[in-house]
Amino acid sequence: MSSHHIVKEKQEPALIIANGESCSEELLGQLLEWSPFIVVLDHAIYRVLELGIKIDVWMGDFDHNHDFDQIRQSQYPLEIISTPDQDKTDLEKAIDFLIMRGFPAANIIWATGRRADHSISNITNLVRYKHTIRLVMLDDYSKIFPLRGVFEKWYVAGTPISLIPVGVVNGIHTSGLKYNLNNETLSLGYRTGNSNETEADGMVRISASEGDLIIMECWD
Repeated sequence: MSSHHIVKEKQEPALIIANGESCSEELLGQLLEWSPFIVVLDHAIYRVLELGIKIDVWMGDFDHNHDFDQIRQSQYPLEIISTPDQDKTDLEKAIDFLIMRGFPAANIIWATGRRADHSISNITNLVRYKHTIRLVMLDDYSKIFPLRGVFEKWYVAGTPISLIPVGVVNGIHTSGLKYNLNNETLSLGYRTGNSNETEADGMVRISASEGDLIIMECWD
């Protein structure tokens, strides 16, 4: 699987392919449509090779044996980056790498599903980077991203939207939702804004005065 478009000067978000549950071919094709800069994490390389995707960077702690020469030849030119730091996850390292390279945005796939601990960490860690890079995590059922300033977007009526606090989030205001919040607080493990939805066709607005909020557009 490959794309036929060429994008220069980081006009499109980079794509990080992690090693969780695979997404549909349709979603993957949409994200590859404009030939993004692609970073693959560690053992996901073999699943990516089976799909025939041309990538740019392969990185990880490489704690298992790999035939680096064979993989490099099949993906030439390929940048292979060893990241042995155990204080960060492979996904965090990939995000740090894209920030260092000057990318303003990135999409992330295969980062949910399979191990619950990895999924939770991958999702909640998004808020750490909200001021340095625009991140969107996608799977076949969700589009996940951190609140940055004031969020505004047009939706069709009945679109499921969940607001998940990472820790405590104060001063939340929303409009356009079926159950709006007016200067309210959400707290992970105690009160979340799960399974809200848009009230009608139109704009949704979400803001918060303090804390880290994850926005999820969801579908079944």
